[in-house]
Amino acid sequence: MGQGSFWNERYAHAGYAYGTIPNAYLKEKAAELAAGTILLPAEGEGRNAVFLATQGWETYAFDQSVEGGNKALRLAAQNDVEISYTVSNVENIRYPEKKFDALALIFAHFPRADRRTYHRKLSSFLKPGGHLIIEGFSKNHANYQQLNPKAGGPRDLTMLYDLEELKEDFNDFEFTEAAEQQVTLSEGEFHQGKASVIRIFAVKK
Repeated sequence: MGQGSFWNERYAHAGYAYGTIPNAYLKEKAAELAAGTILLPAEGEGRNAVFLATQGWETYAFDQSVEGGNKALRLAAQNDVEISYTVSNVENIRYPEKKFDALALIFAHFPRADRRTYHRKLSSFLKPGGHLIIEGFSKNHANYQQLNPKAGGPRDLTMLYDLEELKEDFNDFEFTEAAEQQVTLSEGEFHQGKASVIRIFAVKK
């Protein structure tokens, strides 16, 4: 099953796979910034994009899942906000360079062979002085996956994050926060329980 087919199947159900409330780290960091333009790659069913739109952000999102996009637009309508949502993968997505004030990668995991190329492409859309927010599963999360399948995360363990690799991917950023942490997730059906995550908050030079 291709990645697009996997996500279409997951998002085809009536409920929201990861809930409708925003990621806690994204909510915390976005509150420290003045609302502007923000890009959310691999945004799935739109919980983060819709929340940010309610906070005054001009929100752009994309995901390879048609089902995810449809549900994101429905969620936006239910919350009486508008979001710009494109069905695309990273390879084919196009935005003007230096367009966005912020870039948020929330559990946006990419194949190891493509990860650095994709991260650098996405960072090119961010203005100098723009902010990067990342929360993703670390290599050590594999231990939690074995104990609790509901903890979530890629089944391909090579897609889990290494902090030093991420810092190298975004080597033209100044890092305010960059750490691996153990957290307890409660995000819909598929992010439940203890997890090991990497959290990054950085500014593009």
